[in-house]
Amino acid sequence: MDPATTTAPMQSDCETEPSSIWSWWPSWRPTSMSLLKTAESKILACIQNDVWSRFVTLPNRDRIWTLSLTNKGVRKTAEQAPKTPLVMVHGFGGGVGLWIRNIDALSRSRPVYAFDLLGFGRSSRPSFPSDATQAEKQFVDSIEQWREYLGLENMILLGHSLGGYLATSYAIQYPTRVSHLILVDPWGFPERPQPQTQEGQGLEVNKRPPLPRWVKAIAAVVSLFNPLAVIRAAGPWGPGLVNRFRPDFKRKFEDLFEDDTMTQYIYHCNAQTPSGEVGFRAMSESLGWAKNPMLDRVHQLPPSMPLTMLYGARSWVDSSSGDRVVQIRNQVHTKVLLIDDASHHVYADQPEEFNKVVEDICNSVN
Repeated sequence: MDPATTTAPMQSDCETEPSSIWSWWPSWRPTSMSLLKTAESKILACIQNDVWSRFVTLPNRDRIWTLSLTNKGVRKTAEQAPKTPLVMVHGFGGGVGLWIRNIDALSRSRPVYAFDLLGFGRSSRPSFPSDATQAEKQFVDSIEQWREYLGLENMILLGHSLGGYLATSYAIQYPTRVSHLILVDPWGFPERPQPQTQEGQGLEVNKRPPLPRWVKAIAAVVSLFNPLAVIRAAGPWGPGLVNRFRPDFKRKFEDLFEDDTMTQYIYHCNAQTPSGEVGFRAMSESLGWAKNPMLDRVHQLPPSMPLTMLYGARSWVDSSSGDRVVQIRNQVHTKVLLIDDASHHVYADQPEEFNKVVEDICNSVN
């Protein structure tokens, strides 16, 4: 289990985000790493299989909060070859607790690992560079150091949203470690759309109607701050803000928790000192496009590496990026699957279908 965690005082963003202009905003917020630990513990209490939780310490002393699960009902014999582990990487603003509908079922036949990305959840929150390439490198290096510490020779690597982007970057750099790459509604693949120019007329033509001025104005203001600054700036109203604007998280898990356990978890994950979101901001452009789109690099994956891309049929993430990946890879070892009646959080919207698809993929490896 994890080492003793000291209770942190109520935190302020004064040192981490612009505050002189906004000094009238609430300067405190009802959160701490101890409260995050409490919320997470309530979620993880639902796990039926054997779970081992601990911090993995990296060479630079950063720590990665890690869960590993095995099926306590199955005892392998000496003759059985070990199963390739499944490693699950959450998306922006998430943490290991969001996999609660999946990790038990997926650990029935093989070890499952889930960890909080560097700068998110209960993992360390170091500073990140403002350069997109260097920020991405810091994330990917931490994943490789984490793998090295645990001694995982290879893995089935699954990433959701931002986790899908980082999982792809990792697989490009460390291809021998990835037996199968599973991308779930991955962020950061397409280029930011550019206005098209009519040939010979010099006139710009947009495929879609232009964004309203108020949307552009809000985006310009938000771009001055870290993406989740509003949650911290809301102070004691932060938890209510999460409940109001993300009621879907409560609905997705309402059969497990009658109260606001999941939204409290989301709040405490994101009300801490900003770190991973600083790295994400460095990697993204206005309105969330990647500065270094993955479609420009996906050809660097070995043709022999199996790749499956799962999309929610109702997600805001455009599945056409998956079709482009199939074309780029000449349809070799590449599949795109849509899960009906699922939004961006495919794993929570349709957990049974998601688990079945992922388990079938895993069983095709070993």
